[in-house]
Amino acid sequence: MARALTPAPARSIDPLDYQSLPRPVAAMAKEFADGHHIAPHSHQRAQLIFAARGVMTIATGHGAWVVPPQRALWMPAGMVHEIRMAGAVSMRTLYVDPRARGGRLPATIRVIAVSALLRELVLRACALPVLYDETASGGHVMALILEEIAALPSLALDLPMPRDARLQAMCRHLQADPGDARTLDDWAREAGASARTLARLFQRETTLSFADWRQQARLLAAMARLAEGQAITRIALDLGYESPSAFAAMFKRALGTPPSRYFRRSHDEASLPDAFTLCPQGAGAGA
Repeated sequence: MARALTPAPARSIDPLDYQSLPRPVAAMAKEFADGHHIAPHSHQRAQLIFAARGVMTIATGHGAWVVPPQRALWMPAGMVHEIRMAGAVSMRTLYVDPRARGGRLPATIRVIAVSALLRELVLRACALPVLYDETASGGHVMALILEEIAALPSLALDLPMPRDARLQAMCRHLQADPGDARTLDDWAREAGASARTLARLFQRETTLSFADWRQQARLLAAMARLAEGQAITRIALDLGYESPSAFAAMFKRALGTPPSRYFRRSHDEASLPDAFTLCPQGAGAGA
């Protein structure tokens, strides 16, 4: 169980209020309902977007990333993105000045596994005054957060999007209906191109084969549905698997944990009943 800390005074839940603060890192806590959508937007600061509870799907023009509980996404400054919630989401966001750490921050979007240390540091950051003393413990907490962000490995929870218009149309459809079983030959006939041409473009623009891309799309769709509490059998059949066991085998190969335990493990790791009182809560449009 996380150590309970003194709740922080109420603070703004408007992201705009955190972009120009005279501190290298600013923390904001926010609660969102299932299905809430944050329209495309960007920030002048980089972000660490932490899913303390619930699942977020974060999309840019280059791809989509799924952020499960107790994971976080690093978003570089100035990048346009949108966010969709699956299940009730407790979001903890750190807005990081791009000049922090001498500018030596990750340059690309990535999902990271949040260590126990980083989790506690993020919660502590939410309890600090907005204008914390940079020479005291608050400054040390934020400096250690930046070191953790730089050191933690990324997770393969992304879905790269191709640039070719024909492939984009196909991928958008498969994101909306990941259970569609049409082959690349079927799609090629619809696009008026050869399957070999589409396969070559797919590999070049996404670094994945069509089969691997579709499996990743199904995996990410499954994670969002699991977060909503859908039954594994229903998810497996909806996503085009012949049986729940075939789906479970794919899921475990990809993530190292069967679907029946994945979110239970994340919930057990969280142990957040007390920690959730650390940060002011509220609903709103931005993040």
